[in-house]
Amino acid sequence: MTEEELKALEKEVKKKKRIATEWAGQMHDLVEDRLPAAFEEIPGIAESTFNACKEWKDAAERLEQATSTQD
Repeated sequence: MTEEELKALEKEVKKKKRIATEWAGQMHDLVEDRLPAAFEEIPGIAESTFNACKEWKDAAERLEQATSTQD
C-alpha cells in the first residue's frame, strides 16, 4: 500500500469515528433528554449508531492490517 493510500485510509478511519461519535451523542441525548416520551426513536437511533460503529471498526481493522504489513 502506498503512503498516499495509507493516509487516505487513516482519514477514512477518523471520519468514521467522528460519525460514530455523533450517533452515540444522539443516543445519549435521547436517553438524557427525551425518554420515556420518545421511546419510539430508540430502534432507529440504535441501528444507526450500531452501523456507524461497525463501519468504524471495519475501517480501523483495515488500517491496522495495512500498517502491520508495512513493517
